[in-house]
Amino acid sequence: MDYDVKDIKLAEAGRLKIEWAEATMPVLRLIRKRFAQQRPLKGVRITACLHVTTETANLMITLKAGGADVRLCASNPLSTQDDVAAALVQYEGIPTFAIKGEDNATYYRHIESAVVHRPHVTMDDGADVVSYLHSKRKELLKNVIGGTEETTTGVIRLRSMAERKVLKFPVISVNDADTKHLFDNRYGTGQSTIDGIIRATNRLICGSTVVVAGYGWCGRGVAMRARGMGAEVIVTEVDPIKGLEAVMDGFRVMPMAQAAPVGDFFVTVTGNIHVIRGEHFARMKDGAIVCNSGHFNVELDIPALEKLSKQRRVVRPGVEQFTLKNGRRINLLGEGRLVNLATAEGHPSSVMDMSFANQALGAEYIVNNYKKLEKKVYPVPGDIDKEIARLKLTAMGIAIDTLTAKQEHYLASWELGT
Repeated sequence: MDYDVKDIKLAEAGRLKIEWAEATMPVLRLIRKRFAQQRPLKGVRITACLHVTTETANLMITLKAGGADVRLCASNPLSTQDDVAAALVQYEGIPTFAIKGEDNATYYRHIESAVVHRPHVTMDDGADVVSYLHSKRKELLKNVIGGTEETTTGVIRLRSMAERKVLKFPVISVNDADTKHLFDNRYGTGQSTIDGIIRATNRLICGSTVVVAGYGWCGRGVAMRARGMGAEVIVTEVDPIKGLEAVMDGFRVMPMAQAAPVGDFFVTVTGNIHVIRGEHFARMKDGAIVCNSGHFNVELDIPALEKLSKQRRVVRPGVEQFTLKNGRRINLLGEGRLVNLATAEGHPSSVMDMSFANQALGAEYIVNNYKKLEKKVYPVPGDIDKEIARLKLTAMGIAIDTLTAKQEHYLASWELGT
């Protein structure tokens, strides 16, 4: 079998970690059971470009149970768990191409290795496979019936492609599902980002000032968790509605230029480029800690930081210290890549359970409906979204009310008033 992992001997440790994650992924487990019986993905070739973690491993196993021919590569050079990659190859027979710390050339070679089986369905976290197919392997596009996209940054790229009429197949935006962004983005990113910061630095959060750039669902989660640990939280925004919401939620809101001199920790979660620039780095206090929890490391203008510096050195695993020409030191975590995966293990499996349930059911939806879909970005169908929430509640032992016939009639009527 074709594969490229760091060390196949790590497989046993990875197998145990996959098993540990699976214990808190009951929704995906139920889907896997049905998939194994019905085989709705039989004969479907899927190229998945996702963070190679224990949770992703359980998704891959589920897709294979449904009959899919799956190949997996990493969606970020620093997010791979090498033992998990080895376990997928050794125990599950899934061709996997991912090595933590791989360079840019290896990263794209791995994407090439993942698309050589001429995929019918793409499964992305950041739209790199879609972009690669549209730019480097256009001859493979004729085989693709559709795709799914996991994250905000990827959806932005795909919607831009659709608006410009260059997207060649329909894509389901998993990120738009309520059971994804309301939970994964908010609670998953919130907890795992703080986890990554603490693992990398072992610095105290309480009593510090944490600057969160962006108040989307990810930013909300990070701000909430930082405040819960006793930090004073400052939010920076460009959207007046989100800025106002942050104020109403009790956070200080100001431009990054004003936040730069007072922050102890800086976290970017915007999906945009150069959110923290040279003029901001130049104003930061000595010892400031900077990281990114958005998909790409371009949120931080690292070349500008390099130009301001007279020295750089690795002071801890995952922590690179830049000494500016004025003598102040700026500490960059995880090379500016996703800090929750670069220096920690990513989201807890119980929240990824819902996200990857959307991925699995999104792939099934594509296979069943691609002939009537246009070449654009679609949300996850509402009935799938609600079914995942229902299954999650059931797995948690929680029941909710159901509407009576009278209530349903009332909600469907316009005649009844005061």
